[in-house]
Amino acid sequence: MSIDSRLPDFRNLSPSERLEHIRQLLDLSADDAALLRDAGALPLEIADGMIENVIGKFELPYAIASNFRINGRDLLIPLVVEEPSIVAAASFMAKLTRPAGGFQTSSSAPLMRAQVQIIGVSDPFNARLSLLRSKEQIMALANSKDQLLNKLGGGCRDLEVHTFADSPRGSMLVAHLIVDVRDAMGANTVNTMAEAVAPLMEEITGGKVRLRILSNLADLRLARAQLRIAPEQLDTAQYSGADVIDGIIDAYTFAAIDPYRAATHNKGIMNGIDPLVVATGNDWRAVEAGAHAYACRSGHYGSLTTWEKDSAGHLVGTLEMPMPLGLVGGATKTHPLAQLSLRILGVKTAQELAEVAVAVGLAQNLGALRALATEGIQRGHMALHARNIALSAGARGEELEWLVKRMVEARDVRADRAEALLREKRGQ
Repeated sequence: MSIDSRLPDFRNLSPSERLEHIRQLLDLSADDAALLRDAGALPLEIADGMIENVIGKFELPYAIASNFRINGRDLLIPLVVEEPSIVAAASFMAKLTRPAGGFQTSSSAPLMRAQVQIIGVSDPFNARLSLLRSKEQIMALANSKDQLLNKLGGGCRDLEVHTFADSPRGSMLVAHLIVDVRDAMGANTVNTMAEAVAPLMEEITGGKVRLRILSNLADLRLARAQLRIAPEQLDTAQYSGADVIDGIIDAYTFAAIDPYRAATHNKGIMNGIDPLVVATGNDWRAVEAGAHAYACRSGHYGSLTTWEKDSAGHLVGTLEMPMPLGLVGGATKTHPLAQLSLRILGVKTAQELAEVAVAVGLAQNLGALRALATEGIQRGHMALHARNIALSAGARGEELEWLVKRMVEARDVRADRAEALLREKRGQ
């Protein structure tokens, strides 16, 4: 189904009007709309089966980011997040990319690593070669534990063995099973395989296996996004697009060389990625862990994105990072809203979902860098922050818009000021 992701005037509609527009655009059912409209989308009995000691449920705002065109196809992006400005910034940056075709993405195969730690080996280098010599036997045993994965085209694909001859606990081997997990995130699959091959590895090496667990540094499971923006797309009343591009590249360079800046820079990337991961029921903690480990793979913690100028003076941005997402298993299959999010996206494979995630992350990073390179981050946050302050002060309906406007115009967004203005208005 082909859609138009631009959603003109969407922000000016009420929540119910927005929902009706999306329902018609995507041909959602009445039940789908009810999941988004009404509290209680996740039945308590399902929640109780998902984690331990459940006493209730916790909701966050569910929004749609607009204007995204990825590999020539328009998509609506469901985001679950509490922080103001994220959805607006991602949508606006996606709009700026459209004249040049939007985002181009690609990804590697969905390969995950399972680690098997082997201690007590007196001849670690010899033991490593013994394991590699037995690779086919080890892989066959691993694959015997998931016949369905084999039928779907996945399975254990390779064996790596890393030698740590002088660890504080003596010599140590760490074997990596490289597993194609297809459309799963893959944690349960690779953990099961690691446990299955542990006795055989002990027999081959004469050592003792300790840990048998996946690695969240999914450096073989990468997703990539690219964008290009002409200078005139970045023109403002105060800044030329060429100056904005130079400012963005200077801001990126700061993050590339300074880990203190890089931490905030990369957090901004994850501001776009995490809400999509949450909306689809995936493990945002695994994605975060892999992202930050990947950012320091060279021994220096730096930027996950790159920003450059091409020969025509256009701004070009890229993002390549681990993205271990799944469409099957876990909350993606049990949470009704996670399933609805996947239908809204229209993705068919985990790799497609990973590519959408990095496109959103790249857009979000661009939004932050553009703001920092021009008026500063606070001006853009002001109106959105003012809404939260106004809501917490008790404003509703027409009062809310009036109070936000008054605080923003005065550049005075504070809780005590909001309460005073609200008392003044109600007194009138």
